[in-house]
Amino acid sequence: MAGQGNSLKTIAQNKKAYHDYFVVESMEAGIELCGTEVKSLRRGQCNLKDAWCSIEKGELVINGMHISPYENGNIFNRDPVRVRRLLMHKREILRLFGLVKQDGYALIPLSVYFKNSLIKVQVGLCKGKKLYDKRADLAAKAAKRDIDRAMKERNR
Repeated sequence: MAGQGNSLKTIAQNKKAYHDYFVVESMEAGIELCGTEVKSLRRGQCNLKDAWCSIEKGELVINGMHISPYENGNIFNRDPVRVRRLLMHKREILRLFGLVKQDGYALIPLSVYFKNSLIKVQVGLCKGKKLYDKRADLAAKAAKRDIDRAMKERNR
């Protein structure tokens, strides 16, 4: 397989996660899907807005991820918001479990993407933001936008 690079194609991103949380660490996980869900993802029909991850019975699962039913799927379509299993090494899952239980972190899916022909989920180890943190981020973003606008005007 020499000469083949990793082609990444983003399907969906969770922009709300970056607004509501500090992302401390992120890691990649596979996801267990059925055939019609893969076809639906190829069309980009996925929503991560209200999704979160949890560890149940030693397995990492994703809750609240909405994959729209495939229109030609008839009886093979599954529930759009069913609980799906994420695939990670047991050692990584146990480390995350310890962090989530002790330090008050949350596991939030940040994006879903194709890596070559496989579908991967980027899971973030996140810590919640307070209201004043969100305000500071919005103020910094507005200031940067104003500076960029002023520089553009000046360069004309």
